[in-house]
Amino acid sequence: MFGNLFSNKSNNNLIILFVLILILDQITKFLVINNLDLYESIALLPILKLTFVVNYGFAFGFLNNPSLNQIFVSMIILIIIFYFLYLLIKTQDSIFKFTLVLILAGALGNFLDRIFRGFVIDFIDVYIGKYHWPAFNVADSCITVGFVILMVNILFLNKKL
Repeated sequence: MFGNLFSNKSNNNLIILFVLILILDQITKFLVINNLDLYESIALLPILKLTFVVNYGFAFGFLNNPSLNQIFVSMIILIIIFYFLYLLIKTQDSIFKFTLVLILAGALGNFLDRIFRGFVIDFIDVYIGKYHWPAFNVADSCITVGFVILMVNILFLNKKL
């Protein structure tokens, strides 16, 4: 099943990228949870802070409610991970593979948080004045970038899945 995935240098580079993203995501979350108190902020730039928050929902705080059934949320995410893994194994398109690696690495990074901590650690706080984008993390960034590249590829380059 996975033989096709490890068959060439391009795929090996994607596997390395996947592992590096996952490590970067987990290290940044480890640093935040061990060096900041919940809701503590450190200003980095006039529009950027590191702010330790937790997320019980999906990306960017969607359905962020600790009373939601975390097993249900985790199962949905796990199904999505398996589906994207299936697509990654089946596709031959290099751009699609790249986007799937970004999405899978991000999804797995957040899934690990959910399993081992019961919540996802978010800390990148982008804002202008009093207007804040919901806090996010490296995994959320990878999921978003992967999805945007995927949509541009489908909508403007007319590539089918």
